[in-house]
Amino acid sequence: MDEKKETFHYTYSASQQQEIKRIREKYAPPTQEEDKMEKLRRLDRSATKAGGVISLTVGTISSLILGIGMCCTMVWAGSLFIPGIVIGMVGIIGMIAAYPIFIRVTKKRRERVAPEILRLSDELLK
Repeated sequence: MDEKKETFHYTYSASQQQEIKRIREKYAPPTQEEDKMEKLRRLDRSATKAGGVISLTVGTISSLILGIGMCCTMVWAGSLFIPGIVIGMVGIIGMIAAYPIFIRVTKKRRERVAPEILRLSDELLK
């Protein structure tokens, strides 16, 4: 008797292979030594992250202060109109200051990580 074994073979596409690798990396134990390129990317991201968080916090709090000032001028216009304007101006000043805060914090952070980034980039370029 001639038995015919039917088998089914399936190969994944390249995009599926990459997705499988990304998912597998999430669950695999971390490697002991970080890749130099990945460390360079991480340092570069960390330079702007702190400034972004601080400026977003200042901007959000300032916009809430502006809202309180607007509420004082519109809802309690009789007794809190002038204080509402002052409170609103404080909020506006804080919102305007958010971007310069981002620039300043990012600049200081970049100065702090610059030697390490330059050392890693020199190693990778050689």
